[in-house]
Amino acid sequence: MRSVMIGLLLMLGLCQVQAEVVEHQLDNGMKVIIKPDRRAPIAVSQVWYKVGSSYEHGGITGVSHVLEHMMFKGTENLEPGEFSRIIAANGGDENAFTGRDYTAYFQTMSSDRLEVSFRLEADRMRNLKLLQKEFLKEVEVVKEERRMRTEDKPTSLTYEQFLAGAYEASPYRIPVIGWMADLDALEMADLQVWYRMWYAPNNATLVVVGDVEPDHVIKLAEQYFGPLKPEQIARPKPRTEPVQKGIKRFTVKAPARQPYLILGYKTPVIGKADAPWEPYALEMLAYVLDGGSSARLTNHLIRGSKLAASADASYNAFSRLSGMLTMDAVPTPGKSVEKIETALLEEIERFKSELVSEKEMERVRNQIIAAKVFEKDSAFYQAMLIGQLETIGLDWRLADEYVDHLKQVTPEQIREVAQKYLVESNLSVAVLEPLPMENKKPVKAAAGGRHGG
Repeated sequence: MRSVMIGLLLMLGLCQVQAEVVEHQLDNGMKVIIKPDRRAPIAVSQVWYKVGSSYEHGGITGVSHVLEHMMFKGTENLEPGEFSRIIAANGGDENAFTGRDYTAYFQTMSSDRLEVSFRLEADRMRNLKLLQKEFLKEVEVVKEERRMRTEDKPTSLTYEQFLAGAYEASPYRIPVIGWMADLDALEMADLQVWYRMWYAPNNATLVVVGDVEPDHVIKLAEQYFGPLKPEQIARPKPRTEPVQKGIKRFTVKAPARQPYLILGYKTPVIGKADAPWEPYALEMLAYVLDGGSSARLTNHLIRGSKLAASADASYNAFSRLSGMLTMDAVPTPGKSVEKIETALLEEIERFKSELVSEKEMERVRNQIIAAKVFEKDSAFYQAMLIGQLETIGLDWRLADEYVDHLKQVTPEQIREVAQKYLVESNLSVAVLEPLPMENKKPVKAAAGGRHGG
């Protein structure tokens, strides 16, 4: 393993023909971040807006995602769908995605076509033409997405109900795709207000990674984005999650072939923890649980006791608001959800009483380093990390410091965060109880937008 890691690091040093990252601020408040990477004659251009489902409130949930769809449906200068046709005609690829804390739009093109990307993105940043006909069509597309991805997918439905119940005040309880009742009631005026409020240069970050000259990129940004007028941005209220007073339990009954279990502990994230190392210790703990075929959940629940057909753990240290460390599992036929829950809780308790072995720590470190080496091969992923960190209010340099922070985590620190945060008063549990499948009707996919995420 050590020789493999040395080879990977050497490969990283040889392959990374990258210059220093350049930052620039336009007079209208838009931030531009450029990372030259000359391994291929392409450029990834991404525009990140500081708005997503966690900025929404009851009555308009899903508006960020619907607006993302509408961003491809024409401007004062372009007909519906013309944006995508121009990108394709220039040999490019484009799409968009909406998350809790951001909405992002991207193109991957030959680096000599970057001006095309900037011209189109600047146009729809302030000149979007919201047509009622297109709105009515796209909101139906989003509703069909919700049916197919959530309402007719029992594990997704359970996870949505889990988040809605586990969080009381945090807007992370809001599904990105929105509640169906809000989508039914959504009006064009809601999108117009949302677009004017958030889609402004001073609420956006432009990230470019690829075979580019920073001075040229800045010149193009000044030419196309520079003239756009800023907006008065009202920052959202904190909506801080109150301290949980005890374990929460939820049951979801839906047509399904097998039961499903989710456990989640309220945990802090980078910038919101009592000590700066705590989120990294939680990250390492999650890797020990679920970091490949040698991880504890696979060894103990899947291969060992054979209680679970699948078992996962996840934690994200990078988010705008505090979140959760979650575990989920599907029991093997004949095994009960109760036994799975007991086994998962035993894994958590083990962290509190036993130190993680150095062998496990080394395995996790090697996996993380290897993953980061391969991530550097993707210009898109490099841009995505920069955009995500900047948009949630963190410094993009954390992406480069991430591995070093994880390598400094000690077994004692892992035990400490387990004892502090992975406690019953922070715990929420959701169980899917399967109903018979015979009455379930197949869903016909809706025609319409291919964009959205």
